[in-house]
Amino acid sequence: MFPKAAAGYSYEDCRATADWLLAQTSLRPLVGIVCGSGLGGLAEALKDQVVFNYKDIPNFPHSTVNGHAGRLVFGTLKGKPCICMQGRFHLYEGYPVQKITLPMRIFKLLGVETVILTNAAGGLNQDYKVGDIMIIKDHINMPGFAGNNPLAGPNDERFGVRFPCMSDAYDRELQQLAQDVGAELGYSDFMREGVYCVLGGPSFETIAECRMLHKLGADAVGMSTVHEVIVARHCGMRVFAMSLITNQAVMDYDSEEKANHEEVLQTGEQRSKQLERLVSAMVTRIEHNTNYA
Repeated sequence: MFPKAAAGYSYEDCRATADWLLAQTSLRPLVGIVCGSGLGGLAEALKDQVVFNYKDIPNFPHSTVNGHAGRLVFGTLKGKPCICMQGRFHLYEGYPVQKITLPMRIFKLLGVETVILTNAAGGLNQDYKVGDIMIIKDHINMPGFAGNNPLAGPNDERFGVRFPCMSDAYDRELQQLAQDVGAELGYSDFMREGVYCVLGGPSFETIAECRMLHKLGADAVGMSTVHEVIVARHCGMRVFAMSLITNQAVMDYDSEEKANHEEVLQTGEQRSKQLERLVSAMVTRIEHNTNYA
């Protein structure tokens, strides 16, 4: 047994939560979906829903952010068994990074093989426009530079290896699938591909910080996703992630623009239907190794 203070939650804790959920539903999800700010409508697309409030799930954190419903939804998307998080957890809510990423461990123990993550992000790339969808091809983990990594502490080999590779964190086949599906749906004009940088939040970035991140090679900046990706890959799940560019990061001292959360939610609402169509079409085409009866 590993100390909880270091490992966040033990394997046994995660197993107990997964078993509790599996006892409540006969559905065995192959795809796990995480909905970012204003994008919770993805869960509404699921059929035959079984819904759990986060507060009712043993060991589960609670979502505290406006635009995050705080519900775990089991269901099918075009016949494929899925689980969807309506709302996620963030460092700025005061949670330790191991607690933020606990749902990825649960996903793995439920049988999930592919994770699709969405988020709202600020555009650093000057070619990006508000409303663009950026397929994430790589990330920069700023909190990780300071040692705030979800894998810090004792490693449990039942989840994954001590030093997991991250150069292939974002599945290239799934990135190509998204491009292909996007083209078929007529979304190519507003689909991009780029590097996502995570910061701790909750304050939005200063102009100097935006300029620095852009010079470092980041195309978009946000406050989530990367920690979940690291843990999902540690567990051996395939990962696809995308950002909805909800605001253009302020890079000019003469600008009158100011980033705000309302703008984030509004843009999410405007693009949500298209994101739902994109994810739904992708899910139907994802190949899986395991065939659950």
